[in-house]
Parts: sequence; structure tokens; C-alpha cells
Amino acid sequence: MTVLSPSAARSALIANLICLASMMIWAAGLPAAGLIIPHMPPVALTAGRATLAALVLLPIWWLWEGRQAVLKADWATGAWIGFVTLGLASFFVIIALQFNDPVTVAIVTAVMPVAGILLECVSDKRPFTRALAAGLLLSVLGGLIAVSGAEGSLDFGVGVLAALASVLCYTWGSRETVRALPDLTPLGRCTVTVAGCAGIALAAALGDGVLRGNWPDWQAIGWTEFGGLAVFGIGSMAVSQLLWIISVGRIGIGAASMHMNAVPFYVMLIVFVLGGPWSWLQTLGAAIVVAGALMAQGLIARRLTGYGRTV
Repeated sequence: MTVLSPSAARSALIANLICLASMMIWAAGLPAAGLIIPHMPPVALTAGRATLAALVLLPIWWLWEGRQAVLKADWATGAWIGFVTLGLASFFVIIALQFNDPVTVAIVTAVMPVAGILLECVSDKRPFTRALAAGLLLSVLGGLIAVSGAEGSLDFGVGVLAALASVLCYTWGSRETVRALPDLTPLGRCTVTVAGCAGIALAAALGDGVLRGNWPDWQAIGWTEFGGLAVFGIGSMAVSQLLWIISVGRIGIGAASMHMNAVPFYVMLIVFVLGGPWSWLQTLGAAIVVAGALMAQGLIARRLTGYGRTV
């Protein structure tokens, strides 16, 4: 079996911590989105969210890596991937939030590790090891425990189907962002996809407004609603996506997606800070999810179980 060197183990651990931070920031965007969703149509909200994120990321990328890096980037590929990863995924999650509460939407992300690992095994010929199987099992188990401790309930209607579509788009697009843009840094990959998504979404929102009259209710949008949009766009998209792309590039979409199953716990934690109840069951579920992600990468229990062998 393969044993990770101390430096490799340390690097993988740091990548997992980055992924964990990404999930926490992304989770914060779900309750915040509830402040703005009633006042903006899904297409317009997707455009507004992506535009805010792009306005933050583009200047940082330009200043950090220079004018040439920005101009020489493959913007066509980035726009296409960004449209699927962030545009369609964001549109579907907004639809899901219109029909379900944030915890329920977070629950549906439990399928992401399965989708991510299957994608790696089929597309990248990744061996399905016992460590991977055990980690995936723990991740799904932790997600189910988190579900049982959540106040949301699954009703397989439009909202849950939209959340599932969002997860599938995001899983494919996250892997493709790293695979199809190898010459860019994580900051460049994140920025070009977010900005590309913003351009397409703005055109779609304009068309939706002109043809169907679906414009935001500007009179109802005050500082509180704009604050929710800022958290949903700058935090939950710009910052979270940058950290996510860094972690996917280091540990792969399969292992990174396992962290998604701890999102219900993070949502509960945020709700708790705002005055909601604490759930020890969701806390246990999150701990099991993180343990599963670490086991799948050989960071824990490998010497004891011999999980490095393929199934």
C-alpha cells in the first residue's frame, strides 16, 4: 500500500482545511440568499451574484498577476465552464431555495461525493481503493446523520430536483475548471470562470427582463437585502469558489466533494449563532464526514486497515 510522506500528508491536510473553509463560507451564503431571493428573479439574481464576485476578483487578479495573464487567458473556455459551474448551478440553487429552506438544500449536497468519485473513476481511471470506499461510506453516513438532525425535510419536488441539478453542474464544472485551464493559477481559473459566467448571465437577465418583464423589485431592495446579495455573491461565490478551486486542484474533486456533506452542520452553526438551536447530531455527522474525507486520502487509519489496496 502507498504511504504518504510527512510533507505530502501536511500538504493534503492544508488542502482539506482550505476546502473546509470554502464550505463554511459557501454555507453562509444560503441563509443570506433568503434576504434577496424574494425581490429578484432567478436569472437576475444569478447575474447580480456573479457580477459582484467578478468585480472583486478581476482587479485582484490584474494586480496580482499582471495585465498579460488576464489578456492571454482562454476566456471562451472559461466562459463556457463558468456558465455551467456557476451560472446553471447558481440558477438551480436559487430555484431550490424558492421551494425549500436552506438546510434542506444543503442536505441534497450529500450526493456530491458520489458524483465526484464516479466522475474521477470513469474519466480519470482512478482506482477504487478500499480507503476510497470507506471514506465515501463515512461521508454518506455522516451526511445522513446530519440530515436526521436537520429541521428540513426532503420532498422530491421541483426544489429538490433543482438542488440535485445544481450539484451535478457544480461537480462537473469544478473538475473541468482545473482540467481545462491548466496554464492558469487557481486565482486565474476562478476569475475567468466567474467573470465569464457574469457576462453570460447579464445577457440572459437582460433578455429575461425585456422579453418577459422579469425585473428586480428595486423599490424593495434596501441595505439589508443588498447585504444579503453581497454575502451571497462576494462571500459565497468569489471567496468560496477561489478556496474551492485551490482544494480541488490539490486533492481532486472526489475528496473535495466529500466536505460538501458537512454543509448542513455549517448552516446549523450559522443559524445557531443567529439565535437558533444547536444540534449535536449534526455535529456528529459533520465530524464523520471530515473523517471520511481524510480516510479516503490516506491521512488517517491507513496503517491499521490496509485500505491502500484496490477493491
